[in-house]
Amino acid sequence: MSPPPSASGPFAGLELLSSAVVLVDERLLIRYINPGAENLFAISQRKLLGQPLARLLGTPPGLGAALDNALRTNWSYTGQDLTIGRSGTEPIRLDCTVTPVEAAGVRLLLEFRPIDAQLRVAREEQLLHQQQANRELIRNLAHEIKNPLGGIRGSAQLLQHELDDPQLREFTDVIIAEADRLQELMNRLLSSHCMMRPAPLNLHDVLERVRRLILAEFPALDIERDYDLSLPELTADREQLIQAVLNIVRNAAQALGGSGEIRLRTRIARQVTLAKRRYKLALELQVIDNGPGIPAEIRDKIFYPLVSGRDDGSGLGLSLAQSFIEQHQGMIDVDSRPGRTCFTILLPITDRA
Repeated sequence: MSPPPSASGPFAGLELLSSAVVLVDERLLIRYINPGAENLFAISQRKLLGQPLARLLGTPPGLGAALDNALRTNWSYTGQDLTIGRSGTEPIRLDCTVTPVEAAGVRLLLEFRPIDAQLRVAREEQLLHQQQANRELIRNLAHEIKNPLGGIRGSAQLLQHELDDPQLREFTDVIIAEADRLQELMNRLLSSHCMMRPAPLNLHDVLERVRRLILAEFPALDIERDYDLSLPELTADREQLIQAVLNIVRNAAQALGGSGEIRLRTRIARQVTLAKRRYKLALELQVIDNGPGIPAEIRDKIFYPLVSGRDDGSGLGLSLAQSFIEQHQGMIDVDSRPGRTCFTILLPITDRA
C-alpha cells in the first residue's frame, strides 16, 4: 500500500478548502481527509486512515452502488440530500460529489457540502409565508365573528330580563357564557397584532418569571436551569416575550401531564441567519422536556393556528408564540422524539441592542 497523501504532496491544496474532502483507494479505504472533513464529521484523520469509508459515512442508500459504478466506469457522480449518520452521532444532511482520480494510490475524490443550513432557511421562509397567510385569515375571521357575537350576547341579556322562569334563564346564562368565551378567544387571536413596546431586558429575568408562573400552576414539575450568565441584554417587548416563552413551557408541562422534567437552557449563537439576514450574535433559548414527544401527524403543523395535540387544546399557544418571536425578527424551531422534545428560540442581537 502506498503512503497516504500529505499536505506537502499533490493534494496540498485540499488543506485550504473549506469544503470537506475525502480521498479513497480502489478498495474504498480512506487515504486522506482534509481539515474541512475533520470539522464536518468531528473526527481526526489519524483515526480514519486505512479504514473503510463506511466507518465514516455509514451506509446511506444509493451511495455504495454509485461509488462502485464510479470505480468501474470512471464517471463522476453527484448525490443530493444524503443523510450521513454514524453510531453515537447526530445525522448530517449533505450533498456529495464523487470524482475519479489517478494519483498517489487514490481512485476517488469525495467532496461533501452540508445542506442543513439551506434546508433550515428554506423551511423558515416557507413557515414565514404560511404564518403570514394564516394570521391574515385568522384576523379577518376574528373581526367578522366579533361583530355578531356582541349582538348575540346583548340579545341574550335582554331576553334574560324578560324571563321569569329560572330554568329558562339557565339557557340564557349558557348563551352569555359561551359568547364571552368566544369573545376571549377572538381577543387572543387578535392580540398578536398589538404594537410592540421594546426596551432593554435580561432574558433570564423573563425565564425566572415564566418559571415561577409554571411552578405555581404545575407544582410537581422539575424545572432545571442551565443559564449562560454572560449573555448580553436584549431589546424586546417584555410582555410579548414572557407570553411567548410561557406558551411554550406550558405546552411542555401539559404534554408531561403536570409531572416530569423541563430544562431551560440559554447560550450565545454566532453567525446566525434569520429571515434572510445575517447576524453576528443571537441569543439561543431551548425548552427541553422528557415527555412523549409531538405526534408525527402534526409535527410539521405544530405552529399553525388551531392545531393541537390535545383534545382540550385551543391550538393557539404555539401559534401566538411564533407570531411574537417573528415580530422580534427571531425564529422558533422544534425537534421532537419520544423522551425528548426541544423548542429552540433564536433572537438576534442587533447593533442597536
